[in-house]
Parts: sequence; C-alpha cells; structure tokens
Amino acid sequence: MDANGAAPVLEIVVPAYNEAVRLPRGLAELGAKLAGLPFPAAVVVVDNGSTDATARIAERWSGPVPVRLVRCPTRGKGAAVRAGLLATRAPQVGFCDADMATGLDALDGVLELLRAGHPVVVGSRRHPASRVEDYSHPLRRVGAIVFNLLIRDLVGGVTDTQCGFKFFDGELARAAAAELRTDGFAFDVELLAACVRRGAAVTTVPVEWRDVPGSTFSVGRHSATCLRDLTAIRLRAGRAAARAPAPRPITEPTGAGSG
Repeated sequence: MDANGAAPVLEIVVPAYNEAVRLPRGLAELGAKLAGLPFPAAVVVVDNGSTDATARIAERWSGPVPVRLVRCPTRGKGAAVRAGLLATRAPQVGFCDADMATGLDALDGVLELLRAGHPVVVGSRRHPASRVEDYSHPLRRVGAIVFNLLIRDLVGGVTDTQCGFKFFDGELARAAAAELRTDGFAFDVELLAACVRRGAAVTTVPVEWRDVPGSTFSVGRHSATCLRDLTAIRLRAGRAAARAPAPRPITEPTGAGSG
C-alpha cells in the first residue's frame, strides 16, 4: 500500500546480496522514477543472505514509494528473484539489478507495452537500438553470445536472456516463478521458458546499459555451474513441452523503450 492506502499497480523486485554500498543509490534512483508514475508502485528488496547492512538499509528505507524487505536465505540470484516475484501481488511486476546498470528511462516504454497487453517485456543489450557502454570483459561478452545461442529455442528467440531488466503480467510471472528450480545465474532462461510454454510472447526493448563494477558473476567461478543448470533446464523443459501450447515468437516494437 502507498501512503494513501492504494495497492500498487507495479511492484519491482531488487535481488540484493551484500549490496550495502550500491543499494542506497539504486533505491533512490528507482524510487524517484516510480514516484513519477501515474499509478501506485512499490519496491521489493530481497536480501539474499547478505553479511553486510543490506537488509537493514532496505528495512529502514524511507522514500517516495514503499520499499518492502523479503529475506531469502537460499543463496543465488535465481532463488532471490523467485522469492521476490512470489511475494508480489500487483498486476504488473518485474525485476532489476541493485546497481541500476540498465537506465530506468526504458521503463516508460516497458509499461506502455504491458498496458497494451504484452505479457513479457525484457530489456536487451543486443537490440539494434540499445546503447551499451563497456560491455564487460571480452571473454564474458563472448561467453554471453554462446550462452544465448545455446538456449534461444527455449526462450522464444530472445538474444539476450541475461539482461537484468524484465517485466511481466503479474499472474503470469508468479505462475512461472513457482516452477523455478534454478537458484543461480541461469534462472532467467528457466523463467522465460516457463512463460513461453504458457503461450506468452516475449517482447524485447532497447536499453541504455553500462557495466557497473562489483558484479557478483565470474566467468571462471560460474561458467560450469551455468552449463550444468542449462542442461537441467533443458531436461525439465523437455518433460513439460508436451503439456504446453506452441511458443510464440518475440516481438520488437519500433520505438519501444528509451534506447
């Protein structure tokens, strides 16, 4: 509820692990953006077992929109996003990273598309209209391309599954999140695949994105785990495919987002 007692129309989940340094600035930016919307919005910060002041900052945060703390002791970004999405109640939901690497101006186009009936709207750094600054280490960039080539058939042709800026019809997101079994960084694939199996088209929008120092993802530490998770996701997707409607292709509306 906002200060006037109105239920939020939009809830944004922010997964956070040891984000005490970056979280205050991120919440300030996100709160300012949401406060300017013509309807109530709220933020759900998911503390993913942090050992610093992340939870305390979220719990005590006072800003222009409500911020609620959810605790998720199971480590992994996928576990945190799952817990956050399942804690939402709004008709429109989404998630973004605590570092706000994706420019929030893209949210305007996202919300227009959601209101127009697009059930899944995701930011893509590989969209031709995106502006991307310092897209990380070359090895990580090549790894991301290979990763997405391996799973495009599962996610309706999305070329950038790992951009941390995704929005959904609320009921669809909660149903898909309830199926998530991937706790690590490959969770986006399983989440999008669950939406596609339900017949939801995925719409990609351009974003402004910058590589913010402090990412918890490491090519060396996490690549093997991601490949293992992708194998498990494929197996689960194969078992579910017979029960799902045929996937619909992604759409890329001209001029959507802020680019």
